[in-house]
Amino acid sequence: MRTLDQWFAEYAVSHQNPKNKAIHYICVPAIYFSIVGLLMSIPSTIISNALQLNMPIVENWAFLVLLFVLVFYIRLSIAMAAKIAIFSLLCLIVNYYISQFVPLWIFSLSVFALAWIGQFYGHNIEGKKPSFLKDLQFLLIGPAWVVENLFSKK
Repeated sequence: MRTLDQWFAEYAVSHQNPKNKAIHYICVPAIYFSIVGLLMSIPSTIISNALQLNMPIVENWAFLVLLFVLVFYIRLSIAMAAKIAIFSLLCLIVNYYISQFVPLWIFSLSVFALAWIGQFYGHNIEGKKPSFLKDLQFLLIGPAWVVENLFSKK
């Protein structure tokens, strides 16, 4: 199994151009955020009935999927898993409040589409294919790479 640093080194190969990096710093979190919103939009009667907590931020498909996603990050780094867990919790909370004003699935789908357009534009500038075309796990490395680059003391 690759280490987090090995993943980052391989991911960085196709993310050297400053414009592409800047686009990724915006679009990768937006895609993650929108996926959380899309998952929250799936009816979750089964989960709500099973848990009966009356906590909509926890009683949804996004929360369940994020628990499994965190296992991936825990295997790489406890510190990174904690950072992603905080970001995931923020995504859950903000998406919940957005859902109080607009249909969440429409909002999330719009953000998702626009962010992917941005991603592919960034890779066009870079002149390299997105890393996830080589290995789908890079879809989870991207958010960690953004967190690491934006908030590390390097």
